[in-house]
Amino acid sequence: MDVDCEGCAGCCVDWHALAPGIEDPEREGERQPLDASTNFVPLERDEVRAMLAAGHGDALRPRLWTIDGAETTAGDADSASAEAADRPDAPVEVDGYPLAGIRGRPVFYVGLRKPPKPVAPAGRDEAVWLPTCTFLDPETLQCRIHDSELYPNACAAYPGFNLLLDQPTECERVEESGGGKRLLDDEPPADPPGVGLGPQALGAKLFAHPEPESLTGRIERLANGNGTRADRRAFVTVAASSSPGTLAVSEDWRERAREEFDAGDSWVSGSIDEWTELEGGDAAPTLGEQVEVERGAPDTPGWE
Repeated sequence: MDVDCEGCAGCCVDWHALAPGIEDPEREGERQPLDASTNFVPLERDEVRAMLAAGHGDALRPRLWTIDGAETTAGDADSASAEAADRPDAPVEVDGYPLAGIRGRPVFYVGLRKPPKPVAPAGRDEAVWLPTCTFLDPETLQCRIHDSELYPNACAAYPGFNLLLDQPTECERVEESGGGKRLLDDEPPADPPGVGLGPQALGAKLFAHPEPESLTGRIERLANGNGTRADRRAFVTVAASSSPGTLAVSEDWRERAREEFDAGDSWVSGSIDEWTELEGGDAAPTLGEQVEVERGAPDTPGWE
């Protein structure tokens, strides 16, 4: 596997608005993401914990899915426990949304937030405001944590799992849109890093919220793009306290995660707020210096 990433960042930016004819595989099938973002990067439990320990809790957000046309389990403890044994994969209804679930618990990923940034991805020349990964330098289109222990396995492996499953890659979609040759070698890696699909993902990358009744109001806000810090916290702390291979949640770890989330105040927090305020103004990628680096974000090396 070999890719040319310079001037691309197609897997880090919601760039499909620049090429409306490009397919969005995340919108196919019976399970539809509750949010409107593309190129979602799921983090593993230990990666969620590492982000919290680094003070980057505000960089994290959940992804849930809806399943239309399926009979649901009510999102309360009594109904969930009564019906889960007979229909362990029945959707769980919260705020009127039939959420993908397991044994009465809504399932979710935790990934990275995408504030608006002025970027010119996918081989484009002109910068525009687009939802962009928290950790992407808008000027160099390089990841600020690429060479750190925080760099997610899902990013390091990309597009390895796609190639192993013979699925289209974002590299090829960029090529299709006229963004230059990106996938230079499509030989899949023998052993990409990270947790793959299957039962082993439960509690390690795919999490289940144990208290669906506590999510009333939160799901509606998340679906409308108005999720609050408290809404994100409710899911991030469950992910950090989950146990791989099971539905178990450690209350000790959950309380620790809450404390770390509440105490988190890295450069990420202020930069997301400022990017949101600046959206629609001068689309200058050099704003990354003011908004991120001056708050303590690590520099990127640029392209040789």
